[in-house]
Amino acid sequence: MTDLVTAYSTIISGIGEDLSRDGLQDTPARAAKAMQFLTHGYDQTLDEVVNGAIFESDSDEMVIVRNIELYSLCEHHMLPFIGRCHVGYLPRAKVLGLSKVARIVDMYARRLQIQENLTKQIATAIHEVTGGLGVGVIVEAQHMCMMMRGVEKQNSSMTTSSMLGRFRSDTNTRNEFLQLAKSA
Repeated sequence: MTDLVTAYSTIISGIGEDLSRDGLQDTPARAAKAMQFLTHGYDQTLDEVVNGAIFESDSDEMVIVRNIELYSLCEHHMLPFIGRCHVGYLPRAKVLGLSKVARIVDMYARRLQIQENLTKQIATAIHEVTGGLGVGVIVEAQHMCMMMRGVEKQNSSMTTSSMLGRFRSDTNTRNEFLQLAKSA
């Protein structure tokens, strides 16, 4: 953490601020702690997050978890992007504990990211742990790097999807997922 505190001190001084000013005296340490929290996904593995929460099931119908909020940092500007994720999968003899879907989303979101990769990482992880017949993931997010700087488009948002297995190969499965995710 010492390296992060030093780095934030350099940044704050570099923009012309006085680190001895009352409101900034502890800011490098607070910012370092915040950055560690915002990127704690690097300290997690898929096995740790799932923690054995895979359960036998006769269900072969689509499982969908909608509106999972996510917070990430873009790897290009280290500014936040904030949104929601919809995850669907077709079980094959086992299902994933409900909270684990959200935890997988968080694990990948809490890393420096681009939304396109985040979407695919979530889909690949869900597919890997469930062994399901297919997975669909949709991420909708607003990017501060586009809203606060650059083109400054306040109402812009980005939608990405990743479809694996039957979600990619079967139009009916894909359409069912897209329709159910849209009703969110």
